[in-house]
Amino acid sequence: MMVSVVIRNKNQADVLSFLLKNLTGRYSDDIDEIIVIDNLSTDSSKKVTEKFGARFVTIKNFSFGGSANVCAKEAKNPIIVIFSAHSYPVSHDFFKLIKTKFQENSNLAGLRCLHQPNDYKNYINNIPARQDPNKSGLIFSGAAFSRTVWEQHPFREDVPTFEDKEWTVRVLKAGYDIDFVPSIFAYDIKRSYKQLFFRFKNDVAGNYQLWHQDISFWNALKGLIGSVFKILKSFLIELWYALLRFIFLIKFICNKPNKF
Repeated sequence: MMVSVVIRNKNQADVLSFLLKNLTGRYSDDIDEIIVIDNLSTDSSKKVTEKFGARFVTIKNFSFGGSANVCAKEAKNPIIVIFSAHSYPVSHDFFKLIKTKFQENSNLAGLRCLHQPNDYKNYINNIPARQDPNKSGLIFSGAAFSRTVWEQHPFREDVPTFEDKEWTVRVLKAGYDIDFVPSIFAYDIKRSYKQLFFRFKNDVAGNYQLWHQDISFWNALKGLIGSVFKILKSFLIELWYALLRFIFLIKFICNKPNKF
């Protein structure tokens, strides 16, 4: 079974370059094609893609589900591995383990790889996606899915986020399997406050739509009070240790130890 790697990207030429260098340098024997699905980048993303011999596909109207559908449409192989530009595989057998899993289970719809403690805990504790579709279901950076299953069950484009979790729940209900695979990847991103707020808005809507987590005025107020308290507490702790460092340095200046 052959593997297509698809990468969602927008103005991340530097980390995209690292990901492509990693893929082409370490995993060339495991990958049949690499496709960058780009959302109108204005940096050098296209040149970087061409430098490493990958295919560059532009999408204009981005949505998480829509971009995932474009990824699947553009890929030609039965196994599709999806990354964000700011993530990258780490384990040497990353793709080999994925291919083996699909070869062993013809009913497999997708695989969740490992990149954080929650993944590893659910994997070690053998908590299946049917029991915990949020933490054991797919996460669309560092995940693999079946193109055949996608053809029958495309991703929904009307959800603000969690297109991976919504798909997980839907294909499980249809009788397919979602499993873990001990393929390890890194997720390396530092979001701005604006990006964090955008993610927060999508998460609130997604949690309500998919997991039915409702929000009340009291919840919103508690969130505000908690955030203000956390900011003040952090400020006071930082100030306290800044003063301690200053006092220590003054004492050090006045009484320096002997040099070796």
